[in-house]
Amino acid sequence: MLLCVTANHRNTPFDLLERLSVDAERLSAQVAGSHDAVRGAVSISTCNRVEVYLDIDAPDLKAREIASRAVGDALDGLAGVGTAEALSNAELLNDARAVHHLFSVSAGLESVAVGEEEIAGQVKRAAAAARELGTTSPALDRAFQQAIRTARAARAEGDASATGRSLVRLALDLVGSRLRDWQGVNVLLIGTGQYAATTVAALRERGADRIRVYSPTGRAQVFAERSATEPTNELSPSLTWADVVITCTTRLSVDVDDVPQDATFYAVDLGLPRNIDPEVGELEGVTLLDLETVRMHAPLVQWSAAEDARAVVDAAAHEYSAHAQVTPAIVALREHVLSIVDAEIERVRRRGDDGRAEESLRHLAGVLLHTPSTLARQHAARGDADAFGQAVTTLFGIEVAEQAAAAAGGDAAASGADAVDDGEQGEAVGLGG
Repeated sequence: MLLCVTANHRNTPFDLLERLSVDAERLSAQVAGSHDAVRGAVSISTCNRVEVYLDIDAPDLKAREIASRAVGDALDGLAGVGTAEALSNAELLNDARAVHHLFSVSAGLESVAVGEEEIAGQVKRAAAAARELGTTSPALDRAFQQAIRTARAARAEGDASATGRSLVRLALDLVGSRLRDWQGVNVLLIGTGQYAATTVAALRERGADRIRVYSPTGRAQVFAERSATEPTNELSPSLTWADVVITCTTRLSVDVDDVPQDATFYAVDLGLPRNIDPEVGELEGVTLLDLETVRMHAPLVQWSAAEDARAVVDAAAHEYSAHAQVTPAIVALREHVLSIVDAEIERVRRRGDDGRAEESLRHLAGVLLHTPSTLARQHAARGDADAFGQAVTTLFGIEVAEQAAAAAGGDAAASGADAVDDGEQGEAVGLGG
């Protein structure tokens, strides 16, 4: 069963989200090792969400209990936020709802700036990291890969690249509305990660031609060479120089003591946890825009074709989940037919087959299985998945649930059937009231 525990900007106060900001890989590792029933865990931790996708081998209610406890305890241990508080506003989504949420997140439809482009890359990196660490499962990996493909299709349909919306761009639009022109504006960028590279690109698009980079970890020189910006190792003098300061790191980088008395600038804090002490915004001459401010100014819809993009996500998630419902029956039928074929192959081998009979039998098995598998998915798409499972049981005497459970041990059968994880659609459940 696939589940998702999500605390995000729609359901969790910003100050709590900030406290829950943890390293995604460590979160995945702790959750994956928390219980024998947890087959895998993949975490996404960004400036607007902390969520864990889990593959749990347990019945619905038990799986929910395991998921909430595993994620809550991991956040308690990593962020120092008690389990009850950490999950006080979070949602638990299972099966079809978890899949739909993952697809929507990947497409940027659940972001502060609807249609932001960065989230797809963050989802892709989360899946790759979990695969490398061994915390994912075949079912989770398939779901994430399909989510990434769906995000590309949704972006093409919604024309996100044309509207160019992202959290960075939205923040720059807010600052830009107070500037006459970006050309000639002194911009200090604090941070050298992927988000910083995205920020530089967005600044260039707007005509910014004076960008200085400071890194709390001393990486400014390397980043500057790659991005054709000016490196600096001195923070306070650069704050005096700057007209606009943009931060996007993983640590507090600017506090009141860093800001010279004569400094005057717009500060954009894109970090989570905060990169700029809120008291800096109280200083004369400093105007601070943090993620909370950006979120308050975010339009509800920022894609010119957002509804088309949503339609792509809805259709893809529905198809994925519908296929999941018939997977146990497809797997069971496949295992039944192949066991008969294997027995017959063993018989002809004993009679001295030169390989041609075995080849023919395996080809015949594939032909026989193709049409039922195709029809099963068509039935599932029409909401009639149970009928196929009942037919398999009636015609072949196969107990679908038992056969599928046996095959799911190594997930080999499911992969062979081009299958997805099994389960029924669940409801969103608030954790901790």
